[in-house]
Amino acid sequence: MSSITRPKLSHSTANYLILITVIVVAGISQGLLLPVLSIFLEQKGVSPGLNGLNAAALYIGSFAMTLVAERLLGALGFKKLIVGGLILVMVPLILFPYLPDIKIWFILRLIVGIGDSALHYAAQLWVLLVTAPEKRGRYISLYGMSYGLGFSIGPLGIKLLGFGDAVPFWVLFICMAAVLILVLMKLPDTKPEKAEHGQLPERRFRRSLAWAWYALLPALLYGYMEAGMNSNFPVYGLRIGFDTNQISSLLPFIGIGGLFLQLPLGMLSDRYGRKKILMFAGISGGIIFMLVPVAGTHFWWTLVLLTIAGGLVGSFFSLGLAYAADILPKVLLPAANVVASFHFTIGSIIGPNLGGQMINWISPGSMFTLLGILYLLFGLAGILFRRKPEFESVLK
Repeated sequence: MSSITRPKLSHSTANYLILITVIVVAGISQGLLLPVLSIFLEQKGVSPGLNGLNAAALYIGSFAMTLVAERLLGALGFKKLIVGGLILVMVPLILFPYLPDIKIWFILRLIVGIGDSALHYAAQLWVLLVTAPEKRGRYISLYGMSYGLGFSIGPLGIKLLGFGDAVPFWVLFICMAAVLILVLMKLPDTKPEKAEHGQLPERRFRRSLAWAWYALLPALLYGYMEAGMNSNFPVYGLRIGFDTNQISSLLPFIGIGGLFLQLPLGMLSDRYGRKKILMFAGISGGIIFMLVPVAGTHFWWTLVLLTIAGGLVGSFFSLGLAYAADILPKVLLPAANVVASFHFTIGSIIGPNLGGQMINWISPGSMFTLLGILYLLFGLAGILFRRKPEFESVLK
C-alpha cells in the first residue's frame, strides 16, 4: 500500500501557497467566463433560456468529471491531474473569441467544466490530506476564500473588453500559463493512498456516506443555497418591489459575508470542533434566512441579513469536507470528495427549481422560509450524529 508522506513544514507551506494560487486563477476563470460569454450571447440576440442552457454545459462537464475523478487521481496523481485540469481550462480560453458559434461554445464550456472540476478535486483533496488536523479548519477555509476572491475578481475582466473582445481571454490565459509553469516546476508528484485490494468503488462511497453523512450533507445545502439564491433572489426581489439596481447590489453580499466569516469559522472549528460550529452555523443561518422576508423592501436590513446568513453558511462546503477528513480514514477521502461533489451538484439542480416553485405557488418569501427550515433541520440533526467507536482504531 502506498501512502502520502507529509512534507516538511516549509515545503508543505510552499505547496499550499501554490495550490491557493491555482484556486485563485480557477476562480477568476469562472468569474470571468460566466458574465463575458453571457454578454456576447445577449449581443448576438440569443434568448435568455438558450443562454442559460449554454452556460449549463460547465456544470455538465463538472458533473461528468466527478464520475471518474477518483480513478484518474489514483492513476495520475495530484500534480498530473492539476496540470491536466489547468490545460483543459486554458485551451478553450483562447478559442472562445475566435470560434463565436453557440454550439462550439457549448463544447468548449463542457471542456472547461471538466478541467475546473479536475483541478478542484485534486487541489482540495491534497489540502485535506497534508494539513494537520488541528489546523485543518483554517487552511480549508483559506482555500475556500481564495476561490471566492478569484470569482469576485473575474468580472473585472469585463472592463478589458474595451481593448478588444479577445483581450480578457488572453490576459487570463497568460496568468494561467504562469501558474502552470509554477506547478510543473515546484509541486511534488504524489499519489493518494490506495484502497484495500479488491475493494469496490461503490463500497467506498457507501462507507464514506454511512460513516460521515453529517459531514457530507453541507455540500448539498451549499449547492442548494448558492444556485437557488443566484437564480431565485432576483425573482423574489422584483416580486416584492426591489428594482434591478437594488437586486444587483444586494446579491453579492451573500458571497461577501462568506469571505468575511469563512476564516473565523474555520479557526473556531479547529478550537471547538467542526460539528459544533456546523450546528451553530446551520441553526443561526437558518433563523436569519427566515427573517429576510420580514425585512420586506428595507434595503439595508436585507443587506445586513443576507451578509450574516451568507457568512454563516458560506463555509459549509469547506467545513464539511474538513469534518469528513477528521472522521474518515485517509483511504476513504477521495471517495468522500466524490460524494460531496455529487451532493453539491444535486443541490445546485434542486435549489433553483424548488425555490422557483415555492415563489410561484406559495409566496415570494417562502423560498427563504424553506431554506431556513433546511438549515435548521441540519443543525438539529447534529444531535443524532455520532462517530462510531469501532472506527476509531482505523483513524489512528
